[in-house]
Amino acid sequence: IKGLNILHLQCNSGQDTLSLAHYGANVTGVDISDEAINFARQLSADSGIPAQFHRADIFDWMEQAITENLKFDRVFCSYGVLVWISDLKNWAKLISQLLTPEGKFVLIEFHPFALYFNAQWKPHYDYFREGAIIEENGVHDYVAESAETLCPKGIIEEGVKDFQNPYRSYEFYWGINEVLNSLIQAGLRIEQFNEYPYSNGWGGFEGMRNIGGGKMVQPEGMPRMPLMYGVLAGK
Repeated sequence: IKGLNILHLQCNSGQDTLSLAHYGANVTGVDISDEAINFARQLSADSGIPAQFHRADIFDWMEQAITENLKFDRVFCSYGVLVWISDLKNWAKLISQLLTPEGKFVLIEFHPFALYFNAQWKPHYDYFREGAIIEENGVHDYVAESAETLCPKGIIEEGVKDFQNPYRSYEFYWGINEVLNSLIQAGLRIEQFNEYPYSNGWGGFEGMRNIGGGKMVQPEGMPRMPLMYGVLAGK
């Protein structure tokens, strides 16, 4: 990826963004969170790894980037991003327009089939959910719940130990067919689609086991199922 122009959408705190920059890419990260982008900018300064970070709604940012004729060799999205996308077709269309003629889109995401289960591995949710899912208690502290896989040494800062979110959240659940079809309809060609029987970092269900490298798998003896998937699409 050395020398490539990469756009990282919903980059959060920028660690993955800077990892790409560390390998020589020219990276731009975009996220709606003020706190996340401020952290990312400071991390870039502290580490000496250059990257551009923008605090913006990704739809607004992509539309503006298109008017400025910006193009990227790669567009990258990763881990827990699609639940915040309200319009998947427009999302895919804008990504397609930002890619160079030889550009690629890369997505790594938690598998929607896993979200059919509750935390106790019981079938609970409708796979074909439509519209916004409103959570009155907002986004929970999934970093703390995943312990050492996402938080170094399992240490949780004292101020957020009993975190409660007073702001409701709106989430959207997209099936595999909806994700792939939105990319195809946007003019992209699916080059690879892979499913993985583990989840990187996230241990959102009871009894999950860390098999090394932050890979979380189901409890011993439970039939394996896809917990994560990846898509590579090109122009």
